[in-house]
Amino acid sequence: MTTKILNFILITGICFFIYSRKSYSQIENAPLSNDVYNFLKEMQVKQVISGVNDDNPNLSRFQIADFLNSIQMKGNELSATEKKLLDKYMIEFVPEVRNKKNTASMFKSNMDVSGGFKHILSDKQKYLFSYEKNRNNIFIEPLLNLYLANSITPDTKKSSKIFDGGFRFRGSLFDHLGYEFKFIKGGAVGDSVLTESVFPKIKSTFKYVENIENITNYDFVGGYLKYYLSPSEGMDIAAQFGRERITFGLGYSGSLALSGEAPDMDFLKLTFKYGIINFSSVFGSTVGEYSPDREERYSKYFTANRLKLSFDKLFDVGIGETVISSRGIELGYLNPLIFYKFAEMSLQDRDNGTIFADIQTHFIKNLELQGTFFLDENILSNLSDLSKASNKTAYQLGFFWYEPAGLKNVSFIFEYTKIRPYVYTHFDSKNIYSAFGVGLGHPIGPNADQLFFKLKYNFSEKLTLDLEFQKIRKGKNYYDAAGNLERNVGGDIFQTFRIGIDNDEAYFLDGVRENTESIGVNISYEPIRNYVFDLHYSNNILKNITYDQNTDNSYAYLKFRFNY
Repeated sequence: MTTKILNFILITGICFFIYSRKSYSQIENAPLSNDVYNFLKEMQVKQVISGVNDDNPNLSRFQIADFLNSIQMKGNELSATEKKLLDKYMIEFVPEVRNKKNTASMFKSNMDVSGGFKHILSDKQKYLFSYEKNRNNIFIEPLLNLYLANSITPDTKKSSKIFDGGFRFRGSLFDHLGYEFKFIKGGAVGDSVLTESVFPKIKSTFKYVENIENITNYDFVGGYLKYYLSPSEGMDIAAQFGRERITFGLGYSGSLALSGEAPDMDFLKLTFKYGIINFSSVFGSTVGEYSPDREERYSKYFTANRLKLSFDKLFDVGIGETVISSRGIELGYLNPLIFYKFAEMSLQDRDNGTIFADIQTHFIKNLELQGTFFLDENILSNLSDLSKASNKTAYQLGFFWYEPAGLKNVSFIFEYTKIRPYVYTHFDSKNIYSAFGVGLGHPIGPNADQLFFKLKYNFSEKLTLDLEFQKIRKGKNYYDAAGNLERNVGGDIFQTFRIGIDNDEAYFLDGVRENTESIGVNISYEPIRNYVFDLHYSNNILKNITYDQNTDNSYAYLKFRFNY
């Protein structure tokens, strides 16, 4: 069976090469952390461009270049700051713009760029090394992050230092194949609670959680191959195999389907676009909760399909589905052209399946509306009583307003998210909607809702201000002093509904009621290209309504990062 699958992939790959009609400069993706995605989003809401997919956002660098070229053609619609941001990203992503005046390689390159470490503090786009021959190329970029954090309340004596470094190797081959290899190794000293607040991703790294070495450390590794072709005008097909951060579905504060907060998965992703049709399919593997006992560790699998219809300058409407399983690779879930929920039921309903539908508008300049309805399992038999524990539903409603009230270079986001009790849970604990103990979906989890506000102002191409406010209401399960579960209200993703024990009625926000108000302020400054400083302040006030207890935690950190 394995041989047949490999032969099929090989034959398919050969056919792709034969029928490819167009060559592309850079097939590899820009990481989702790149600020260019924010710029493209603003330009789409402003109706300068169209076709940016928030539901499946990872873009090849050549696709970003195409968007930037389209923006440049409408330069008269841009503000002075937007024009400077455009120039900045054109140098980074458009090969035709790259030259010795704006780009440098620390080690000598055969490209038309400056060379030598004398440019290390210049305002040029920098690479450690770059090389190209016959349209095959490689770029090597060092990565560095340094956090200096300090608690403000309730204890100013707590501090933390987080530091990591690594390299990214990326490029394209044969005009159609992109590749990337990345690794990062880091360490942390100081208060662990503060460390996890400042850098939440550290909680889902094996070396940090295992914690058996004398130095607290962590690592991230990623890499992939991506093949892209356009067999006819307007038709785009891509296949990607490997590991990188991905998200799936809409959501300003986080997607209900796949938020990207959990560890990066190993996956095979197929995408197809033709006319108004956008289709994407993902089959990924990850791991369950950490256990010190190796015999208790296990793999689990994430499968997702999504079909979206895009009506230019009107709206996008989509429907998607996901399945979480832990029984090994199921061939039924390797089929991208099948309704996974019905396939899951035909396989005797052993896995955790979800369905979601969403809409995003584009008919009002500078204002985008969007919403998602998420269905975990099946409520068709409970329509007469939506408070049933089996009614595992969630929804989001929000908007993105660019240049509100005529304020240039300003964006304002609002979103409301509501997740009913027991959403993301499953009768089989191995099929919980999580990876490495972190939820795959929206970070607030079940039996909770959230008001999310975000204001962003681009002072210039070098200076940005972000203001964020969240109010989260959550109903948690009741536990006794020894930590034993007393009453399950569906407020914990890792605690499933117990038939015959738990109440069949699950009322929203029942249980130990907690309200959390969070304020975040971030100033990002890039004095020299590729060298970025972030000054961040966060305040979190948690009010336990049930037990009349309040806690006030605040901290600040300075982050320095570079990659070139």
